[in-house]
Amino acid sequence: MTTIHSTAVIEDGAQLGRDVVVGPYAVIGPDVVVGDECKIFAHAMVSGRTTLGAGCEVHPFAHIGGKTQDLKFDGGATYVEVGARTVMREYVTINCGTRDGEVTKVGSDCLLMTYVHLAHGCVFGDHVIVSNATQFAGEVAVEDHATISGLCAVHQFCRIGCHAMIGAASLIVQDAAPYFITSGNPSAAAAINLVGLTRRGFSEETRRVLKSAHKLLCRSGLNVSDALAEIGKTLPDLPELAHLVEFFKTTQRGVIR
Repeated sequence: MTTIHSTAVIEDGAQLGRDVVVGPYAVIGPDVVVGDECKIFAHAMVSGRTTLGAGCEVHPFAHIGGKTQDLKFDGGATYVEVGARTVMREYVTINCGTRDGEVTKVGSDCLLMTYVHLAHGCVFGDHVIVSNATQFAGEVAVEDHATISGLCAVHQFCRIGCHAMIGAASLIVQDAAPYFITSGNPSAAAAINLVGLTRRGFSEETRRVLKSAHKLLCRSGLNVSDALAEIGKTLPDLPELAHLVEFFKTTQRGVIR
């Protein structure tokens, strides 16, 4: 059964699924769609053209779906979409897109800890974990199973690859490669994310191949083109390696090494 506290404000037009809980003084805007079994805690606000998947949690003083802070915004319909079971802790802010039709998107089973900010047009995959007070500028893309530590700053248009680990207080001004640990200011790709890959069941062979690729890309002294050529000649054709190579080939800002 859906439970709405008497002090909550649910504006006309809002759509709430079954078994939703809305706490004291929470505000849900007229264009919001809240999935089944979501929990909107006290003083949280969900506004804009926002859709929350089933089982999401929006904790006190978070604001999901606020207007973009991009000064280029000149009107139009912009959106926020959040997948199922994603948790947005206290003071998280997720802004709508800037361009007409643009979506700021977060996947399923993500955890955004306190004071995390996602600006316009960010696109997050599934199972992403972001620790406290990390800030993402506009148009950032984060792939599945990335883990970003606290107090990080991510420049606009950067990408963070799948199964990447970003160390605490890091400044990310270029793409952070999948499967690698990237940290520091200035940042460097120190090693593969061995602990994360092991916990997620990657085989010993896959870990060994990715470690060899990291050595060629980040420690051999080769430029990126030569390192990728050497990877193609010397390492086995694994899906994870193919993704890593494609990530480097398609970068627009360069990849942190």
